Amino acid sequence: MKLPLLTLLLFLSGVAAQAQRQMEYLSRGLVAVQVGQDSVFVSWRLLHSDDENLAFNVYRKTGENNVVKLNENPLTDATSIMDVDNLPDGTYTYLVKPVVNGSEKKADGTYQLEKSAEGHPYFTIPMQTPENYSPGDASAADLDGDGDYELVVHMTGRGHDNSHNGLTDEPIFHAYKLDGTLLWSINLGKNVREGAHYTQFLVYDFNGDGRAEVAMKTADGTTDGTGKVIGDAKEDHRNENGHVLEGPEFLTVFDGMTGAALATVPFAPARHSSIENPTPRDLNEVWGDGRGNRSERYLACVAYLDGIHPSIVMCRGYYTRATLAAFDWQNDKLTQRWLFDSDDGTPGNRAYHGQGNHSVSVGDVDGDGCDEIIYGAAVINNDGTGLYSTQLGHADALHFSDLDPTRPGLEVFNIQERFDDAGMNFRDAKTGEILWKVPSVKAAESGGDKGEGPGRGVAFNVDPRYPGNECWAFGAEISGMWNAQGEKISETTPGTCNFAVWWDGDLLRELLDKNRVMKWDWENKKLNTIVEAENCWSNNGTKSTPALSADLFGDWREEVVLRTRDNQSLRIYTTTIPTEHRFVTLMQDPIYRLSIAWQNIAYNQPPHPGFYIGDEMERPSNPELNLIKYQPKSEKQANLIIENKTIK
Repeated sequence: MKLPLLTLLLFLSGVAAQAQRQMEYLSRGLVAVQVGQDSVFVSWRLLHSDDENLAFNVYRKTGENNVVKLNENPLTDATSIMDVDNLPDGTYTYLVKPVVNGSEKKADGTYQLEKSAEGHPYFTIPMQTPENYSPGDASAADLDGDGDYELVVHMTGRGHDNSHNGLTDEPIFHAYKLDGTLLWSINLGKNVREGAHYTQFLVYDFNGDGRAEVAMKTADGTTDGTGKVIGDAKEDHRNENGHVLEGPEFLTVFDGMTGAALATVPFAPARHSSIENPTPRDLNEVWGDGRGNRSERYLACVAYLDGIHPSIVMCRGYYTRATLAAFDWQNDKLTQRWLFDSDDGTPGNRAYHGQGNHSVSVGDVDGDGCDEIIYGAAVINNDGTGLYSTQLGHADALHFSDLDPTRPGLEVFNIQERFDDAGMNFRDAKTGEILWKVPSVKAAESGGDKGEGPGRGVAFNVDPRYPGNECWAFGAEISGMWNAQGEKISETTPGTCNFAVWWDGDLLRELLDKNRVMKWDWENKKLNTIVEAENCWSNNGTKSTPALSADLFGDWREEVVLRTRDNQSLRIYTTTIPTEHRFVTLMQDPIYRLSIAWQNIAYNQPPHPGFYIGDEMERPSNPELNLIKYQPKSEKQANLIIENKTIK
């Protein structure tokens, strides 16, 4: 079924949701962005709670009495409009008002814009960056309960991959409102190693009170946002190589508004299943090395394991032994729900040994309303047991969504690090059935070795001639592009294999790499740059990933968060290109929202919704959501909410 351009309302995915998932309440998310010197692009959210026929009127207000309506008829197509009245510099307030059955309601969102000769299509968030640090990966959640997102930013200093020796700087985390207000700073201390594989953080409303918490691995010397120290600040558990292989490990839940530690428990999965203080020899016996390259590889995610409440899932190991522990933060208590261990002797668990990636994904793959954890080449069921293992082994990149709309259910696109017959592989997310695969070139040759396969792989809808997401990879001499049905459609590989965003007005996805948003020209087989963020740069070295990409505000298209080259600010770039398509905010799709929570983990991967977006898309089913609006329990809590929501 082809969806009409002017009346498209996307009801979000939910294969067979059987209960209402708790999810954060969101405001209308109205923003206004200057486009050159002549125009202003005004954009707002369509919400899960909105009626299918809801329309909008948009107004521009100057002073007290000068109010101009920007649309002749109520808007029923896109949730955006271009103000092209060639306005002089000055202060303008934009308002959006819902229209229900022809009756206009009160304003449901206002935004104040300072139009000037220096106007630009991005928002700047000034940082209080510690000396010799830089803004790293970020996550978004509503920390104060006002319906708008704040950012938690990992301030990164000197760090190391776990395979390397050397001391690291202490990991520091900041929370910012979008106007640059610093809410708190948390220092994990010297006993938590800095690095992409070690320092994972989750930001989400775990207890369903309408405000997000922050969950992280902590240790002796961690200092929370109020100055309180966890454990013993005098202890130094680092060895001569800078690794932390002994000493207590904790899991702490912090208050999202204040940074105060709310609860701390022993961290799980532990270094060793039966020895409290394992030696390097002990670690070598259960992990395959005793120096921390395997036992100190961490992942994390948020999952609705009961279909209603979000759980914290902390993961340890993927090259060999793979362990996952689920925790619930409910009624001011942090309790462990289950523990999965590939090497604990449980029948069948050994099949999950060595199957993890440098990232995870989460979603309901089997239609029971509860989330599973896509752990690389395997999937862990919501009850903490193994669902299936493909035995294809470890890899770096993975994509999970309705990648092929011509078949029922969801799919996983994965790669394979070793030279073998599944350098790229495409599988049914529910059963693990391999639908198609492409071998690494050397594996297909007689006498080919079993060395390193492709390092990166992606699945994005960039070519309108084929239904579904197109797939390609970098490395292992795999070249070209495949469609979602496994047919090679091009001998040319796009020049990037990284992130993607919905940016322009059509339903194809644009490609994001370093500080550029690019369009794949499928007719001429080349990349065309749409946006280049001047004086900004990406994170994570050669991975070249943004601090965050997500649908943070405005219409359904995504924003890109990058650090400035002087490390003193973050910039949020948002599209100013008109569109005819009307979508509920992606942040109210369960799979997409959880992908924002895990995006910062290890080797960052781009988010996907749980449904397919393309010209030939069918209307997905509507998820059952219980949207939680924060209700302060006291005047003191109410006063904590900072009212200034202006984005500078």
